[in-house]
Amino acid sequence: MSPLTTEQRDLAGAVADLMAKRSPEAEVRRLMATDTGYDPAVWAELAAMGLLGLAVPEAFGGSGAGAVEVGLVMEAMGRALLCAPYLSTAVLTTQLLLALGDTKEQADALPRIAAGELIATVAFAEPGSARPPGEPKTVARSAGFEWRLWGTKTYVLDATIAGRIYVLAGSAVFAVEPDAPGVEITALTTVDATRKQGRLVLSDTPARLVGSLEAGSAALDRALDHTSAALLGEQAGGAMQAMQMAADYAKTRFQFGRAIGSFQAIKHMCADMLLDAESAVSAARHVAAAFDADDPGRLLDLAAAQSYCSEAFVSVAANAIQVHGGIGFTWEHPAHLYLRRARTNAELFGDPAWHRERYVRLREAQ
Repeated sequence: MSPLTTEQRDLAGAVADLMAKRSPEAEVRRLMATDTGYDPAVWAELAAMGLLGLAVPEAFGGSGAGAVEVGLVMEAMGRALLCAPYLSTAVLTTQLLLALGDTKEQADALPRIAAGELIATVAFAEPGSARPPGEPKTVARSAGFEWRLWGTKTYVLDATIAGRIYVLAGSAVFAVEPDAPGVEITALTTVDATRKQGRLVLSDTPARLVGSLEAGSAALDRALDHTSAALLGEQAGGAMQAMQMAADYAKTRFQFGRAIGSFQAIKHMCADMLLDAESAVSAARHVAAAFDADDPGRLLDLAAAQSYCSEAFVSVAANAIQVHGGIGFTWEHPAHLYLRRARTNAELFGDPAWHRERYVRLREAQ
């Protein structure tokens, strides 16, 4: 893993400062209790800083930054549990549009995403799995100059606030307007209220083909790989913050006249948490650099890192609650918010077991 450049360190510092001001615990709790789950003023601020267009090419109003920069931003957002549709819009949708190569759609959507004017998401999962199905039950039929869609999508990030939804139907991707006829969107109740998800039901819904009929599945797979690489950053950042909270508490909580961090059991637990969190950061940044370098082994590295970082974040967040003792189990303490985010992140684009299986398949194919 190469050391960060001065520009990358400055970017990470600027985003960390913004998160400290705009995403303190009180604000996270306020937003997670709302239906929309984000603050439009903060969204506009992210756009003004160029963060929404980070991965958008300069030709479409962005900065054309790489996976390392996006990962650093996600690290800072993960530390602060930012409530915003950043992953769905600025990362997943942007990467899908880039992979599809439809210049007309790119010219329409990407500048608006970069400017904070369009919140968009991608609907690919169907009931039973968080991964795209091998044979999607969502179908598309030609109707003159347009298409009509039928089917159900679930685990759709920020579905209830998206201004445009890109839907996988068959082997193609279609753009659907949320107010179109035959669209039913309902919010899902999940363990993590800081990241909103929804269910999408389509019934004879007008849609617009994006890219070609044959290229949608491959483009989505590529976009999910890039998004998974970015998610590693969020998992690493969240793990680091949970670990830091536990370590700070262990230094200041006294029992029997001693800081609990001086007790061997707590000391060893904190040491394990530090190792897990630091390793997650290293893995996330290594994979991001591999994607930027177009390294032939990047997908192998991604599979291993996704399995590791998912479990590391869950483990660190759970142990942080243990270190805090009784207070860590209360609703009022923020420790459980990190465990909830960790549990959700570990399922978003395939669980750790799926990524381990993918690692084995890739190794066998070499």
